[in-house]
Amino acid sequence: MTRRPVLLWWGIGALLAALALGAAMTAPGPDIPSAIDSGWNQLMTGIQSPGMVRFGEIMNVVGGGWVATYLVPLAVLAVLLLTRRWRAALFVAVSLLASVAMVQLLKLLFGRSRPEGMLVLSDYGSFPSGHTANAATIAVIAILLVPRLWVLLLGVLWVLTMAFSRTLLSVHWLTDTIGGMLVGAGTVLIVGAIMLSWVRSPSGALSKHTTDEPLTS
Repeated sequence: MTRRPVLLWWGIGALLAALALGAAMTAPGPDIPSAIDSGWNQLMTGIQSPGMVRFGEIMNVVGGGWVATYLVPLAVLAVLLLTRRWRAALFVAVSLLASVAMVQLLKLLFGRSRPEGMLVLSDYGSFPSGHTANAATIAVIAILLVPRLWVLLLGVLWVLTMAFSRTLLSVHWLTDTIGGMLVGAGTVLIVGAIMLSWVRSPSGALSKHTTDEPLTS
C-alpha cells in the first residue's frame, strides 16, 4: 500500500473522529460535562499537590505561550534551513499553521466551557485542547520526518504527558485532550499526504507513489 493514501485516510479519519467527539460532548449543552469527564476531573483535583501543580505549570509554559508558539517552531525551522532542508521546513511550517487554524475553528464551533477551578489562565473554548494538539502536531511531524521507533515512543510519551498536565490543572476535560490529539495528528497526516513525497524527492517533484518506511530503532 502506498504512503500517501494511508496518511490521507488516517488524517481524515482522525479529524472526523474529533468532530464526532466534540459534537457528542457538547450535545447536552456546552456547560454540561460527561460522566467520564467529571470523574476524571475529580480524580485530578484529588492529586493536585504543590509538586504536581508545579509540574503542570511548567508543562503549561513549555506546551503553550511564547515557547511553543515562537521559540520551538523557529528553532526547528532554523535548524532545517541551516541544514538546507527547506522543503522539510516548509512542511513543518504548513503543518503547525494548519493545526492551529483547525484547533481555533473547532473551539469556535463547539464553544465548550472549561472546568471550574482552573489553575492557569486560558483562552476561549475548552474543546479541543490546544496544548495537546500542539504536542501531537510536533510528535507526528517528528515521526514522519524521522521514522524511527525511539521517535515514536518519545512522541507518544510527550503527547500523553501534555494531555495529563492539562487535566491536572483543571483547564481541560479529558475528552478535550483526546480531541486535541486527534486534531493535531490528523492535520499533520493530511499535510503529509500532500507534501511528504515532495519533501523527500531529490528532484522536488511530487511523486505519485512512495513506499512505507518501517519504524526501526
